[in-house]
Amino acid sequence: MRTSLFTASLLALAIAAPLAHAHQAGDIIVRAGAITVDPQESSSDIWVGALGTDVAGTKATLDSDTQLGLNFAYMLTNNIGIELLAATPFSHDVGVKGMPGGFAGLNGKLGELKHLPPTLSVVYYPLDSSSAFQPYVGAGINYTWFFDTKLSSEAEGKGFSGLDMKDSWGLAAQVGMDYMLTDNIMLNAQVRYIDIETTGTTNFGGSKVKVDVDVDPFVYMVGLGYKF
Repeated sequence: MRTSLFTASLLALAIAAPLAHAHQAGDIIVRAGAITVDPQESSSDIWVGALGTDVAGTKATLDSDTQLGLNFAYMLTNNIGIELLAATPFSHDVGVKGMPGGFAGLNGKLGELKHLPPTLSVVYYPLDSSSAFQPYVGAGINYTWFFDTKLSSEAEGKGFSGLDMKDSWGLAAQVGMDYMLTDNIMLNAQVRYIDIETTGTTNFGGSKVKVDVDVDPFVYMVGLGYKF
């Protein structure tokens, strides 16, 4: 019985949705949902000052994180808008791998960091505003601010001290879709690629340790939106 009621509700939404009008010039759109930053990181070999050289085969690692994502958009025309991506701070574990021989004990979790990736984009909706389904593409610029970086107690116990990540400017691209449930409420899904490049530095044995990292994450978000 419950399944039948749920199916009937979905059918009612599907029938009603095409009557809803999508975005028009002057609209303000606010979206909220779950957003995941999934780094596709690649790094240079890690430079170890105590050795005076890069250590071949070593890499830095970052894990993924999910937070509350927010979009704020303003429609300049029926088909073109500007959009700001925001979120609650992302938190990532930073690791080291590939240290050889007597340095193998340095592999593992190095510390953690937080970051905010505000992204300003121009978005294009190709379909007429009478369509309930509204796919879109966008491109823009990202600024990633790294903060609250700290070493793990295990890393400090191994002789590391201090952790710093350089902020980043880069380009961003996205594809997404809105599906109008009513004239004001929509389902939203979007995928972004953001160019993030940073340099991480710490100290080991009184000498600097440095690595360049292309974070380059895919960013996934699903949620609901409201049009004013």
